Amino acid sequence: MRTRSDIECWLTDMDGVLVHENTPVPGASELLQTWRDQGVPFLVLTNNSIFTPRDLSARLRASGLVVPEQSIWTSALATADFLRGQMPGGTAFVIGEAGLTTALHEAGFIMTETDPDYVVVGETRNYSFEAITKAIRFIRGGARFIATNPDATGPSTKGVLPATGAITALITKATGMEPYVVGKPNPMMFRSALNRIGAHSETTGMIGDRMDTDIVAGIEAGLHTVLVLTGISDPAEIERYPFRPDEILASVADLLPAEPLESEMPEGI
Repeated sequence: MRTRSDIECWLTDMDGVLVHENTPVPGASELLQTWRDQGVPFLVLTNNSIFTPRDLSARLRASGLVVPEQSIWTSALATADFLRGQMPGGTAFVIGEAGLTTALHEAGFIMTETDPDYVVVGETRNYSFEAITKAIRFIRGGARFIATNPDATGPSTKGVLPATGAITALITKATGMEPYVVGKPNPMMFRSALNRIGAHSETTGMIGDRMDTDIVAGIEAGLHTVLVLTGISDPAEIERYPFRPDEILASVADLLPAEPLESEMPEGI
């Protein structure tokens, strides 16, 4: 049976695991530093497709967490990686922000409003009725329908906001077409992340705070799964699901190496 000692690489969710609305979770900074010091390959994953890895790295640094941009994997990057494999040099009509459009440009895609190969919907705080109407017409005309993530709502200081899943539901209702969703809980996002760092599922762990995305996708991707209770899940939430993570921890602080006991320290310390 695989245990934590077998794990050589880590994938970790961001919100609810490492940070809470720009406040770092206790132990997160130390865990990231330990991974860097030990040369452990890792990626911080997020379904949020609004921001580029550079943006997210800067935001995390402002919160006190050091995560290089090359160690961040977003649903936008996973979507661009998927589409590059499907149709190199394809065209797309995009509803989304810089995180998504930048990823698609870097993957060799052309943004267009004329007969696109794909309609790609991601997170944005500026959903436009005109853009949604165009998306519906393109899909009805034969464009393939892609979404970066399935989240129906997102958080804000004033309450929930409609998110990608809510907008794609509107488009689905008008077109009769369901999108192919690349982000969590699709294990496709984890597989592309593993490829990014040259990791193997047998020796990689996934840390998350959501049973319905992080844990189920980690299980389906063949990873060692760790649920932390610093996000939305509690013991009652866990019992609702027919599957269980390999480990349930209070927080990422429980993943830090144990301090040696005084009796175990070398003489002279």
